[in-house]
This record gives sequence, structure tokens and C-alpha cells, in this order.
Amino acid sequence: MRIITGSARGTKLETLAGEDVTRPTVERVKEAIFSMINFELEGREVLDLFGGSGQMALEALSRGAAKATICDSSRDAVAVIKRNAQKTKLYEKTKILSSDYKAALNGAKGEKFGIVFLDPPYGEYEMLTDALDRLVRLDLLGNCAVVICESDRKEPVEANGLRVRRFSRYGKVYITVLTNAPEDEEE
Repeated sequence: MRIITGSARGTKLETLAGEDVTRPTVERVKEAIFSMINFELEGREVLDLFGGSGQMALEALSRGAAKATICDSSRDAVAVIKRNAQKTKLYEKTKILSSDYKAALNGAKGEKFGIVFLDPPYGEYEMLTDALDRLVRLDLLGNCAVVICESDRKEPVEANGLRVRRFSRYGKVYITVLTNAPEDEEE
């Protein structure tokens, strides 16, 4: 696993051992996601709520995002995220939290995220929908925010206050891209 492009291009990232611990987004899926949002990254604040290795937020920073908050409930994952942020020389642009997603969102009061990555453990669909609900209810999304949800569900993820912009399948992985932008403000 590596950073695909940008300032940290080619940097190899560390992951936790064992697939049950974390399930990193495979490179093909990561490339597809970033091709969908590439022109929306510059200067945006990123939230990677189920960080794992931190690769999604670090890729966004490498491509021009302003700063990133990366959260994971596993202390081991947080240690990996810190090492990866240092290795990519993007550590100064990151805020790394060792917390569950609920506490992280509740503690983010007043922040506005432009890009959000949600990739909870597969089979934990209620975590995904709860995180989406909290993002909207706590008013944590900036104008024209983009939320990328990765899941194993064969239908788009939906949330009040957000609309589905795109839904794609990559093998067993399903990506839903949601936004709070009005349709007439889309590119």
C-alpha cells in the first residue's frame, strides 16, 4: 500500500497485521475514489473517521487538502497512523484521535469538513448510518461537502440532508458518494 500521487507520491504505508484488525482500501478502489473527487480536494479539511492506516486522509493531503483529522478506536491503529503521517511528511497537517467515532464527532463541534471518508468494519452498517446522521445533525459538513462511504452493501448508503451523487461497485466493495451540495451547484 502506497500514496498514489502528490507530495508524498510513492511512500509505502504501514498497516496493522491481520485482516480482522483493519481492512485497508485496496489500491484500485482508492484510485477510483480519488479520480471521483480529485478536483475537490485543494484546500479542503478532511475527516477520516475509521482511519485504519490513515491512507485515505494522507492521500488527500498529498493531493492538496489543507488538513486532516484521522480517528480510530484502536490504539495500535493510531500508532500506525502516526508513523504513516510522519513517513509521508504530512504529520503537521494531521490531527490524530484515539477515539470511537461518536466521541470524535461530538468533540468536533464547530468544525466544518469538506471531504469525509467513512469505512467502518464491514457488517457494521449501523455505524455507517449513525456516523452520517451525526455529521448532518451536528452540522459538521461544510458547503458542498463530499462524503465517501465504503461498505459491503449492494445498495447506496442514504442519509437525511445528503443526496447520492454516485454509487459504484468494485468487486465486493461498494462506494457511495454523498453530498450536501444542491444539484445546480454540481460541476
